[in-house]
Amino acid sequence: MPHTHGHHEHVPGSWNRTTGASSRAADLAAATPAHRDRYVDLLRALAIVVVVIGHWTISAVTVDRGRLGWANVIAALPWAHPLTWLFQVMPVVFLVGGYANAASWTSHRRGGTSAAGWVRSRALRLLRPTAAFLAVLVTGYGAALALGADVQVARAAVWASAISLWFLVVYLAVTSTAPLLLAADRRWGLGGVLVLVGVVAAGDAARLLTGHAAAAGASYLAAWAAMHQLGVAWYRGALTRARWPAFALVGGGAAALVVLTGWGPYAVTMVGGAPPPDLQNTAPPTLALLALASAQAGAVLLLRPTADRVLQRPRLWLVVVAVNAVVLTVYLWHMVPVVIAGTTLVANGALEQREVGTAAWFAWRLPWLAILAVMLVAIVAVTARWEHRMLSVGRVEPPPVVVGTGVVASLAGLAGLGVGGPEGLLPTAAGVPVGELLLFALGLALLTGRQRPRGSSPEPGS
Repeated sequence: MPHTHGHHEHVPGSWNRTTGASSRAADLAAATPAHRDRYVDLLRALAIVVVVIGHWTISAVTVDRGRLGWANVIAALPWAHPLTWLFQVMPVVFLVGGYANAASWTSHRRGGTSAAGWVRSRALRLLRPTAAFLAVLVTGYGAALALGADVQVARAAVWASAISLWFLVVYLAVTSTAPLLLAADRRWGLGGVLVLVGVVAAGDAARLLTGHAAAAGASYLAAWAAMHQLGVAWYRGALTRARWPAFALVGGGAAALVVLTGWGPYAVTMVGGAPPPDLQNTAPPTLALLALASAQAGAVLLLRPTADRVLQRPRLWLVVVAVNAVVLTVYLWHMVPVVIAGTTLVANGALEQREVGTAAWFAWRLPWLAILAVMLVAIVAVTARWEHRMLSVGRVEPPPVVVGTGVVASLAGLAGLGVGGPEGLLPTAAGVPVGELLLFALGLALLTGRQRPRGSSPEPGS
């Protein structure tokens, strides 16, 4: 997920077992500067909550003849496909990311920070907690095999736990190119967004002509970069000088979405797979997804006055700060409770299994969500420290080539894991994707390595 405390500098504070998340959130809330954009933080917090509830609701753990299985409810319930228009909130995340990146880069550039230093800081905020997450998954996988667990079940469990890594790949790619994207916005404004939309449209046409999703590979970056650029335009006021841009985004986006999914070749669902011959909308992103994104962006702009008033309530703001303080941790770990509950409570019959999609199955979602929520709170209480330890990164400016190589290596490792699943795409060792993990570790090491300030002398003995 995006930055842990919004687009401004982090308020100093520490994480430890005695204070915990609640006191840290209270300190941050009390220290909130008057100029902080609370609405951006609210959107980020709401987005992560919707993502978690959505994934937990549609994830079905099944047992067939003693074998564990995983099912996506959306694939089995066509009537639920329009509901995904409400639960697909990643466009809002990238919209907020563009706004936050524009604010942050503007502030840092005035302070003399280089683009490489800014990208390094942003990348490490994502990669350090991810490194801890991956280390725990690999350790858990090895321990499960050592205890005699079924290899296929163990691999499926790891894949289900890490299935959300795809987002970090795209978000890191967009964030790493943010200085270039911001420069493009200064030169071309919203015209740059239209170019990116054109790239997505060309990708859709190529998919229809070839029948292969790979033909639209550029859409993975272009679509989310387009939403990022809308966020940048929002920050500089291009969308808020009048009310009509917001209404145009809502009306135009909604109309285009209905036309594209009703009469066009696009699937109605905005998450997961799609029934042939409809085009899947997320892998890679399509014009239909961008239409939904436009409508969501307009709604975000229209709801701001009301949200700004509500956010003056201290208790609500405290909740928003508390969620934002652990937003990346929650995103990384939120599928782990599903795996734990599935391999224990469901597999052993403690949670009664019902036919997926029936009324009884939906009734069981309530205790299911409650159990997962309790598990996630416990997990976050232990793992959130990794999200906050990344704040100790030194402010020494690294060579741009080091930052670039580190980002590319990290992206390659994460992309291999996201595409190849638990076994990755490169050679494995005992079922562990060592190739991807080594690439990720190399990238993290390059980004983390301490660099000597320009013009300084080596320390004695160094």
